Amino acid sequence: MLRRTVLALAVGAALLASGCTGAGGSTRGADAKAPDDPAKVSGTIKVLTVRTDLVQDGTMKKYAAAFNKTYPKVKVEFEALTNYEAEVKIRMNTENYGDVLLIPAVIKKNDYPKFFASLGSSAERAETYRFTGFTSVDGKVYGQSPIGVTPGFVYNKKVWREAGVTRWPTTPAQFLADLKAIKAKTDAVPYYTNFAAQWPLTSWTYVDGSVGCDPGATTRLADDDPWAEGADLRVGDTLLYDIVHQGLAEKDPSTTNWEASKPRLAKGQIATQWLGTWAVIQFQDAARQAGTDPDDIGFMPFPAQVDGKYCAVVGPDYNQAVNVHSPHKEAARAWLDWFTDKSGYAEDNLAISPLKDAPLPTVLKPYEDEGVKFIELDDSEGAAVKEIDDQSEIGIYKPDYRQDLVDLARGAREGDLNGFLTGLSEKWSQARRTVDSR
Repeated sequence: MLRRTVLALAVGAALLASGCTGAGGSTRGADAKAPDDPAKVSGTIKVLTVRTDLVQDGTMKKYAAAFNKTYPKVKVEFEALTNYEAEVKIRMNTENYGDVLLIPAVIKKNDYPKFFASLGSSAERAETYRFTGFTSVDGKVYGQSPIGVTPGFVYNKKVWREAGVTRWPTTPAQFLADLKAIKAKTDAVPYYTNFAAQWPLTSWTYVDGSVGCDPGATTRLADDDPWAEGADLRVGDTLLYDIVHQGLAEKDPSTTNWEASKPRLAKGQIATQWLGTWAVIQFQDAARQAGTDPDDIGFMPFPAQVDGKYCAVVGPDYNQAVNVHSPHKEAARAWLDWFTDKSGYAEDNLAISPLKDAPLPTVLKPYEDEGVKFIELDDSEGAAVKEIDDQSEIGIYKPDYRQDLVDLARGAREGDLNGFLTGLSEKWSQARRTVDSR
């Protein structure tokens, strides 16, 4: 399945068509109340999902069967969409966009009450759940992610050991030195960009916060220059440039293949990719299918430390929401709550649970052992960042500018790194001034 972390959502997508009829005035601000008696909840609900793989292999039906043990009168139907953002954007010009859906990036946060039913107060839900601030509008929450993710390097531990590297690098320079050792001592491609798939390149935006260990990193994007000397995005983009420029990535990025990269990394033909926790189980499954050891699949944080500690940003995957126009809001809310709290979906995917009292997944046991600090970013300025990004036409949540960066690094584009990053800074600063003047 072509899958990417919600931390890599296409947040810079174009705004929803202005003629949308889905924002019915009479339903704005409606609530989807949690049911008191599961035996009395009934109705057929449609759940939209990006997990085409789990629908096709019957996994989602198994979740529905388990759900029906508690809610026997609710029938759950699934619709998996391959090009989710584009298809749901069209549907949301009507009232028919499923009963439960994943909030598409195209919807402005302040417009959530037009399209989604409230799940309750921000203060109340924040006592139990992570990530509530990402969908809070005027003190109410309109979506909940069933899993949390953190970005990092998925890597083949066996390959790294063969290169003589047994400790995580603590700086970008050390990381580059380790990739050079892999190139010199093994047959593996040290780093794989997945350039052709495009979306994996957007994951590099999510070094933001990890480098400086700053929960206010999103606010800094709204207020400062993201590519100033020492800024998180500049550090991340410089590392990506150096990897490619120093010949430590695949020879021809235009021929990369996402699905093929999973068994190749599992077999040790590729050493490293920057993705997220969500990818680990897919690479472990690829190892099992290839007859190699799933335990060879490791996960490491970005090579930067603050006060001797690594930091890792934890954020939501797609947030599930209840369609404000759904005739079965109670049944839809029942599914959303059960899938978040009771389904085991987070554990099944080795993901971070949205429940604050849940333990971390086993894949992050090395993080606990190393004392990695987990931080959640303040998203109160998230809408402003999206507006600046749209105005600048850079697309920090899109793959285009990093494809340009990779092309620059491999000599397929004229220019130099400093000029490239300076150009981004100038565009961002101009856009910020334009947005601030409104």
